Amino acid sequence: QVQLFESGGGQVQAGGSLRLSCAPSGGTFGMRNVGWFRQAPGKEREFVAAILWVGTTTSYADSVKGRFTIFRDNTKNTVDLQMNDLKPEDTGVYFCNAGTNVLLKIEGRTWGQGTQVSVST
Repeated sequence: QVQLFESGGGQVQAGGSLRLSCAPSGGTFGMRNVGWFRQAPGKEREFVAAILWVGTTTSYADSVKGRFTIFRDNTKNTVDLQMNDLKPEDTGVYFCNAGTNVLLKIEGRTWGQGTQVSVST
């Protein structure tokens, strides 16, 4: 069973940028689609973005389209989430997730521990 490890969270002002990384244990995601979900305080966890295990097919939540980009960094063997023009409503714990249907916004069974993103006004 692969484990996932997130990094790159932090605190920024509105309009700033952060890049999150998700790394798999053992150095490979295998044939797993990978996505990012987030959970704001007092709210349910929600889908953010996902990428197919091969190629460049991606999926995004409407709230982040045009601001966030999910991609594979083959030099680091990670799936990264570049977040630009951050807004206070982007604040939350961001989780990496792997599963067959993440591109359909359906959570998979494999989760990371989460990384905190805080955006101030």
